[in-house]
Amino acid sequence: MADRLKGKIAIISGGATGMGGASSRLFAAEGAAVGVIDRNREAGEAVVGEINKAGGNAVFASADVADEAQVNAAVESVTSALGPANVLFNHAGTIIIKPFLDMTLEEWEWLMGINVRSMFLMTKAVLPGMLEMGGGSIVCTSSISAVAATPLETAYNTSKGACHMFARSIAVEYRDKGIRCNAVCPGFVKTPHGLREVAELTKLGVDASEEALAVQQGRLCEPEEVARAALFLASDEASFVNGAHLFVDNCFTAV
Repeated sequence: MADRLKGKIAIISGGATGMGGASSRLFAAEGAAVGVIDRNREAGEAVVGEINKAGGNAVFASADVADEAQVNAAVESVTSALGPANVLFNHAGTIIIKPFLDMTLEEWEWLMGINVRSMFLMTKAVLPGMLEMGGGSIVCTSSISAVAATPLETAYNTSKGACHMFARSIAVEYRDKGIRCNAVCPGFVKTPHGLREVAELTKLGVDASEEALAVQQGRLCEPEEVARAALFLASDEASFVNGAHLFVDNCFTAV
């Protein structure tokens, strides 16, 4: 199937690599004009170049998504180039893996800034344009960690719990103004982020071996599998899906 986002303008935070990069490519292949916002300029410009070379329409804007001025400037840059977005994918995120008592306040606030404040800032910057157009779709990347706590990841687990409720709250507040907001919730994914998580958990004594993951979710998830779930939520095919949490975890949270 193609053209599932035909005529849409999509902004993807953290859209340069991993699941975000896969989503940027897929959204563009399905007809959307895509604005990639990421602090990784080299990777962001590379994915945008790849999309445009393939006949798509994409632009890149560099930003630390935890910084209000940078977010506003990046959204304005994308809007000037493509027009106001009617799809927003709040994907940007990171992780800290260490014992809770070893975590500093600075680390806690840094992670919350990237994982939670970024959703607030991106949505606040994009939502007014959606409301002016009479509607739009917002997708937020949550995680299995919102409901299934992983050891040594207290800050990350907490941030994803916040993401869960952020998506639901925006949906409830703006449903009657044509806004849908949902969360996609991956398990362990075969990305640099996911592989680093597995390696660091293993190093600190948590069983994240292939055998353990095989029991929990069968295998590592591919980034494209998460992108396809986000695409569904972003598209008009999900027109009556609002305030939902879509788990892409092959039964991890069902067992």
